[in-house]
Amino acid sequence: MIHITDKKNCCGCSACVQRCPKQCISLTEDEEGFLYPYVNEESCVECGLCEKICPILNLQEETFPLQVIAAKNTNTEERLGSSSGGLFLPLAKSIINEGGIVFGADYDSNWEVHHVGVENVSGLYALMMSKYLQSRIENTYKEAEKFLKCGRKVMFVGTPCQIAGLHGFLRHKVYPNLLTIDVVCHGAPSPGVWRQYLAETYSEEEFIKSRLKAAAGKNTVLYQSLNAKSPIGDIKFRDKTVSGWKKFRFVVRSKSASKADKNSVLSSDIHYDNVYMKGFLSNLYLRPSCHDCKCKDGKHHSDISLGDFWGIDKFNPSFDDDKGVSLVLINTPKGKEFLQKVKMEKWESSYALVSRANGGFSPYAWLNPKRSLFFKLIWQGATVRQAVAICLHIPLYRRVIRKAKMLTKAVVKQVLGDAGVKAVKKALGK
Repeated sequence: MIHITDKKNCCGCSACVQRCPKQCISLTEDEEGFLYPYVNEESCVECGLCEKICPILNLQEETFPLQVIAAKNTNTEERLGSSSGGLFLPLAKSIINEGGIVFGADYDSNWEVHHVGVENVSGLYALMMSKYLQSRIENTYKEAEKFLKCGRKVMFVGTPCQIAGLHGFLRHKVYPNLLTIDVVCHGAPSPGVWRQYLAETYSEEEFIKSRLKAAAGKNTVLYQSLNAKSPIGDIKFRDKTVSGWKKFRFVVRSKSASKADKNSVLSSDIHYDNVYMKGFLSNLYLRPSCHDCKCKDGKHHSDISLGDFWGIDKFNPSFDDDKGVSLVLINTPKGKEFLQKVKMEKWESSYALVSRANGGFSPYAWLNPKRSLFFKLIWQGATVRQAVAICLHIPLYRRVIRKAKMLTKAVVKQVLGDAGVKAVKKALGK
């Protein structure tokens, strides 16, 4: 049976939960806000099926993409409404138009993220845009299998570990009517931290009540849910309508006002100025398994990998208009066939080139040494804002040194040019 002794060895895909014939495995949230499987040993018959389909216990061979391209949806409106180059929507539409179903990440009523299946084009828009927290898979592996066995086309989109979990759940059976797409992943941040951030930022009264309970010893875990009185009507982690693709904004809007009404905006920050995004991008609250991901390096066996083509402004400036460019890794002949249905502008690239500019390819997400401190502060009653500020604080002397280095580099470059900067670095052994 599944027994988690080291949390680094569980990616939270929930394949074991859905495949258990006795339904004796459930997911329980830990003190960091992540879900882990728990086995009711009294009901377990020790069939071992949960272990046989676990993507961590049964690592697959590494694969290498057949082709790497930069791509843009030719429909500018669809591209602006996406996180990067807008390829998800036309791919998903082609599946729906052929009578298929698309599985992807959507918000639930508490603005947490879970996977759902969509069978109409209008439902696809909720699955668009990046959502930076770990999605609950729910029963979508079971649902996907049911549709596949009925002969319907299925498109399943998720993180590398979620795609690996799906393949494990299906016992690696090859379905010609299944298209799997993984998203190039920085790591999965804690749903519990996200829940607390929302509560303290957009539902202050309820958050204060929860902290008073915690102080009284009645609640020692992260805040449980955003109150129904929450004013939130829309959340976009990757809004690029104001500041563009590279300086995308984290935007939260209210329930009732029109999206065109500027007064409906509750908050709007460039991503590197937003508290939650700062902590996420600094790896303060990623899932432990993300620091040594067992499902990257092509081990997820997806047909297509989608992400942002960071660095396109340097590699091919004429292709970049700051409205978003997708990085597309075509991993299988099936993926190549499906992509031929999409109208797009494209530019041929290489894996060696794109891997230099996209840290999401690495299976080793840097472990922030302040991670433990962050959660300790949260458990002691600090807000997410306070904990992030303390953990990411840079002492004055370090800021002075950093500024001095930047000024020195600027002066050398102005006097000696780029060649001079390289010569100085070489002389210093850098």
